[in-house]
Amino acid sequence: MGGLEVGRTAKVVAVAAGVLVALGVLAWILVPRFMICLPVALRGIARTGCWVTASRELGTLPGGKIYWHIDRFPDRAAAEAAKGPNGTVVESYGKVWLFTVASDGLAQTPGARVAVVGPLPIDRDTKYTAAYMEGTFSPGMRSIVHRHSGPEAFYNLEGEICLETPDQKIVVGPGESTFVTGDTPMQLTATGTVVRRSLVLILHRTDHMIGAPAFGWTPKGLCAV
Repeated sequence: MGGLEVGRTAKVVAVAAGVLVALGVLAWILVPRFMICLPVALRGIARTGCWVTASRELGTLPGGKIYWHIDRFPDRAAAEAAKGPNGTVVESYGKVWLFTVASDGLAQTPGARVAVVGPLPIDRDTKYTAAYMEGTFSPGMRSIVHRHSGPEAFYNLEGEICLETPDQKIVVGPGESTFVTGDTPMQLTATGTVVRRSLVLILHRTDHMIGAPAFGWTPKGLCAV
């Protein structure tokens, strides 16, 4: 029996290793070529890409204008202690963040209030999920043409990003933020001369995927580098 158990364990380990290798190859193919966002557990596979750091169902959101509040804390315990309704603690780029989707006028936390992004256009009768990501692009990298069922918001830490939509071109530098309304086709390009590092919120409908390709619209190349 002992030999059988050892054999089964070895097979399980081999299968698990194969799955990890397959995921690594998938990340190596998808991330640098198409900028498809993958789970943060695969972040070590590539130095650049888009990684999902957290996801939380929020349900329907309160009345009034809705904003993404970004607070920075010295450690996770302090952030967890300050977390309120619709708050999510995320570790990203070597720092601890408390992200809160809430109405304007959210009380100041003990942490450092880094930014308030919005107001984010939403439907009051819709249930939303907040998907948080970090985006690290080398200059010249771009996303696929895509859209989301709710707003996508960005707070740019370093570098420069350029967003092209059918209606406009938006350039965002370090310490700046912006958002794109739901169902809007977009393409994101890292411009400038240094690596772009951004915190990202996609506030998508809970009954929809986080995002999807936007067929039927071709960018004009307004963000070409």
